[in-house]
Amino acid sequence: MKISDILSTNKISISLEVFPPKKDSSYEVVETAVKEIAHLKPSFISCTYGAGGGTSSNTVKISKLIQDQGVTSMAHLTCVSSNTEEVKKQIKRIKEAGIENILALRGDIPKDYVEPTEPHFTHATELVKFIKQEYPEACIGGASYPEKHPEAASKDEDIRHIKEKVDAGCDFLTTQMFFDNSTFYNYLYRLREEGINVPVLAGIMPVTTKRQMERSIELSGCIIPPRFKALVDKFGDNPEAMKRAGIIYATDQIIDLIANGINHIHIYTMNKPDVSEGILNNLKGIV
Repeated sequence: MKISDILSTNKISISLEVFPPKKDSSYEVVETAVKEIAHLKPSFISCTYGAGGGTSSNTVKISKLIQDQGVTSMAHLTCVSSNTEEVKKQIKRIKEAGIENILALRGDIPKDYVEPTEPHFTHATELVKFIKQEYPEACIGGASYPEKHPEAASKDEDIRHIKEKVDAGCDFLTTQMFFDNSTFYNYLYRLREEGINVPVLAGIMPVTTKRQMERSIELSGCIIPPRFKALVDKFGDNPEAMKRAGIIYATDQIIDLIANGINHIHIYTMNKPDVSEGILNNLKGIV
């Protein structure tokens, strides 16, 4: 099923995210986690591509596994470390596996990045256009940044780039994590003011360890509200309490979003079935 069809209804959708194993020797562990997450029957599950495309060989395999469990899947596809021919081959693999949904991303630039001499992509907008050319039936998603892309000079510039990506053929957007819902509401208003009217999935990251919060700030630069800082200060050194508090905080964010008319939520639970189940159990009777 195409994700655009899921998002076209007024029904609330809750999607989850997993990542492939970094080493083939860990595949069975990840496979078990993915099956447990798929058993929760989210609206769809996306599978990441890995830094620099490092786990790309298993992205299609995991995405196919998800569909074999009866759940719609979406394969991530990054382009920064690949030339045009490599990207073309990956799109072909995705199509042959019967996966209809692709999240088109530039990807993080590796520290040792050397720009390919062959034809290649520098922006996600170029990748979106290429997917449209190679796999026109595909449903294409794109990333967006409520607190602006770290490399954008301003919020206005960032919104312009998002508009270019949507105009190129993005069917929907998924935001990076945020911990203050007012950030998302303000961002959604700016998108609509710019004429960007595709569905926007609110990206929620359940932070269940103190290190995870530090890593989230390091990677995304997202603002951590005082309420959440207090939670980490109180429970950060108690792993079980911190995990439970993180699940509750994420649940509270989601409930507030739904109460304010946001019907589509993407949860970055990654390969944690217990966290996924904890949030979905908290939402029973609401979604």
